[in-house]
Amino acid sequence: MIVQLDPLSISFPPAATALHEPNGLLAVGGDLSAERLLYAYQHGIFPWFSENDPILWWSPNPRAVFYPDQIHVSRSLAKAARQKPWRVTINNRFADVIDACARLRADKEGTWITDEMMNAYLNLHKLGHAHSVEVWLDEHLVGGLYGVSMGRTFCGESMFHTATNASKIALMRFADAFHNDGGQLIDCQVGNPHLFSLGAHELSRERFLVKLHSSQTSTMPSQFWTPRQLESSGSPTCSSD
Repeated sequence: MIVQLDPLSISFPPAATALHEPNGLLAVGGDLSAERLLYAYQHGIFPWFSENDPILWWSPNPRAVFYPDQIHVSRSLAKAARQKPWRVTINNRFADVIDACARLRADKEGTWITDEMMNAYLNLHKLGHAHSVEVWLDEHLVGGLYGVSMGRTFCGESMFHTATNASKIALMRFADAFHNDGGQLIDCQVGNPHLFSLGAHELSRERFLVKLHSSQTSTMPSQFWTPRQLESSGSPTCSSD
């Protein structure tokens, strides 16, 4: 049974009560206020719905995650990282990144990143909770990703690229910097072949929630999210293709 959220309360039912089919559907309704969104992310819940649909809230089982020190860097990706003068920044163009994610997905298969969703995450960004990674070539924004920080977990929402490998470069450089400053987990919600090819793992919902809650007992250094260029800590480590 799907729970209808109380508009006067930001609380959710326990994630363990989510439906098996469709996998992870937990609740409907509510709003996209910063308070409700932050409460949801703290408890392993996220919104995902199409335009003109009610707000739907999810907590799938299993959960797809990256361990930031275990990103799979293929030989071809390592070569691409060396061959072009990629410049990777953090929190320089949040609005442009989320807009690009929405436009590219809409052109392909439709998008859940509606105007309502964009405004909600822009608000989270202004409050210091949502962050972006940008990839540049010749001063052109060619890729990136965005998500929400929960202590030492980063909850990834979407990524885009207009140049081959740009979104992979964004993930690789971000994960490297995130790990070096104490980041523990990158949540990518639901797995797919592309994510698994980059090194994503599946955790049971129960195990994911334990790790999520543990990672929220401390925070990333405040300067980590300061707008700046992300420097690589060295040549990417290759695993076999």
